[in-house]
Amino acid sequence: MNKLLTAVFFALCITGYAQKQITVEDFTTKNTFPQKTVRGINWMKDGKFYSTLENNKVVKYNITTGQPVETLVDGSTLNPKIEIQDYSFSGDEKKLLLTTDFQSIYRRSFTANYFIYDLTGKSVKPLSANGKQSYAAFSADGSKVAFVRENNLFYVTLNDMKEVQVTDDGKFNHIINGTTDWVYEEEFSFVDGFYWSPDGKKLAYYRFDESAVREYNLQRWGKTLYPTDYRFKYPKAGEVNSAVEIWIYNLDSKQKVKADIGTEKDIYIPRVKWTADASILSIRKLNRLQNNLDIFHTNVSTGTSTVVLNEKSETFIDLEFTDDLIYLADGKQFIYTTERDGYKHLYLYGMDGKLVKQITQGSFEVSQLIGLDEKTNTLYYTSTEVSPLERHIYSITLSGKKTKLSQAAGIHTINMSGDFQFYIDYHTSAAHPTVVSLFKTKGNALQKVLEDNATLAKVLDDYGFAAKEFFSFKTIDGTSLNGYMLKPKNFDASKQYPVLVYQYSGPGSQNVNNLWGGSHFFFHQMLTQKGYIVAVIDSRGTGGRGEQFKKLTYKQLGKYELEDHIAGAKFLSTLEYVDDSRIGIWGWSYGGYMSSLAMTKGAGTFKMGIAVAPVTNWRFYDTIYTERYLQTPQLNASGYDDNSPSTYANKLQGNFLLIHGTGDDNVHFQNSVVLQDALINAGKQFTSFYYPDKHHGIQGAQTKYHLYTMMLNYVQENL
Repeated sequence: MNKLLTAVFFALCITGYAQKQITVEDFTTKNTFPQKTVRGINWMKDGKFYSTLENNKVVKYNITTGQPVETLVDGSTLNPKIEIQDYSFSGDEKKLLLTTDFQSIYRRSFTANYFIYDLTGKSVKPLSANGKQSYAAFSADGSKVAFVRENNLFYVTLNDMKEVQVTDDGKFNHIINGTTDWVYEEEFSFVDGFYWSPDGKKLAYYRFDESAVREYNLQRWGKTLYPTDYRFKYPKAGEVNSAVEIWIYNLDSKQKVKADIGTEKDIYIPRVKWTADASILSIRKLNRLQNNLDIFHTNVSTGTSTVVLNEKSETFIDLEFTDDLIYLADGKQFIYTTERDGYKHLYLYGMDGKLVKQITQGSFEVSQLIGLDEKTNTLYYTSTEVSPLERHIYSITLSGKKTKLSQAAGIHTINMSGDFQFYIDYHTSAAHPTVVSLFKTKGNALQKVLEDNATLAKVLDDYGFAAKEFFSFKTIDGTSLNGYMLKPKNFDASKQYPVLVYQYSGPGSQNVNNLWGGSHFFFHQMLTQKGYIVAVIDSRGTGGRGEQFKKLTYKQLGKYELEDHIAGAKFLSTLEYVDDSRIGIWGWSYGGYMSSLAMTKGAGTFKMGIAVAPVTNWRFYDTIYTERYLQTPQLNASGYDDNSPSTYANKLQGNFLLIHGTGDDNVHFQNSVVLQDALINAGKQFTSFYYPDKHHGIQGAQTKYHLYTMMLNYVQENL
């Protein structure tokens, strides 16, 4: 009897050890599962060293040994002491630009204080004493630094630290110089709107006039007696955009020239880039519907421009996806990516815009153009050639000789040195967290593993993390869709389990990849320990599978995605180990839109749904994103209303939880208010929760703890 009790006790201990229980604190306030990486890599020009930012120090490493050789600057020993949050080198690597006192504004915009550190004299100076700066950048020769302050552009000459003001008409909610308005920042993914010429003698910069753009009023509740209003310019679909221009400032003459790119005013200028020639600026212009792209070459002395390449689409030109443009140093050619043959590929053009050749081709997408080694005429890129679920690195010569460099299955993200002699491979797969490795490009020789996350792998094993099990199913038109499942560790195929479907579903996105982790991964792993299967599904319209698959949803967002998630639920219900009466769905942002639509227009399919920060009618969202996929409400009203959750509020079935932050500058709280109002008027019962003053990501460790605890409880009580 005693031996039996001892054996049972030992077995229980082993079981407990094999699978520790994940708590909400583990992934919100405790950081129990930290995935290490190598950050802040700056490749040194001589090809022998790189530097990183670690423990408030910029440390120089020997590339071949991977060992530190010198601390270039230690923020804690400076006078004044500086918490270094970012850094960059001057072109001659004799100076460092140090960033501190970082204060976020929106997703990418910020203010900060910058310091110039002289590596030779070991001296440090503030870049400016006239207020915080933004987006500071060295000129090519390292003699000057330009920056933005309060919507105006400035530069400092470093030999005498003299500050020069380039523009003086900047005003909040009216005129912006050298940076972007809200919608460009969010949807074209940049805020540094000024560009040094290759010779350091000119500054090209954006100028936005947002005076006519309507304001959105965001109330900030805080802890004051009266809430305050924060009003900012936010162009909703179909409304007036900022008027945008590109100007070129000559530092010697102090003269400004406006780039002449046509008389059409309702346009976007999503990218500006200097060619190798300091007299020619490259400007890309999109029409309002984003289905016509022109690449201009502008004479910076006169402002006159010539269209060298025009691209048209029956749907939209996905600039976020086809963003690569490299001008060759000889000034005769450029490399550009486009989906013109149905997949994103690399093309070589002459400076006159005439096609020289298509460099890559096939039924796969080039994911990342890493760079061109002009000494060997070799391009480096990653692509989906192996599988839409993977990304591998390749080299290809301009003559067409292609070599696959990566071998291990999964996702390879590459950071290559400027001289192309070395690269760092951030590799992950469903089976293992990120492994960071240093390779010598010639011979593709592994030099050193910089981080293997072995400690994390052991922790994951202790907690019994569920492995991703990939699956596919066919939607109603016969298209095969990809997904993966996370199952309970003690999964028994003879039993039946409830299933929670997670999805994002937005155009060009991808959640189903052969990588470790993913959105809300620890929350999902915790659910498997509670006896749930979590299924993650990519619908039609998502990325990695070519233009036709991605652009199917054009002019009718939500229609096909909903069909696919209903088909997904039906597929799951055919599995013997799935309890078909207990299938739920949830998502955040676009995923919240889809879970809201699934619970209303798709009523009866899912027992439970959770929507976090959802769009509930695309009329409430911004111009650039929304009109890219739906055109304007004036041209396509049905595309906005036929798949709006608010339109189908009277059809709501099942348990529905609606969550939003009141300080969301991106997907406005207005979306949830309107949906709630429609549900109330339809006599529907539901649960809602708002987070005071929290933005789209519902930030803060304690807030996240509250959020995931609430969602966990809701799932357990209602699914």
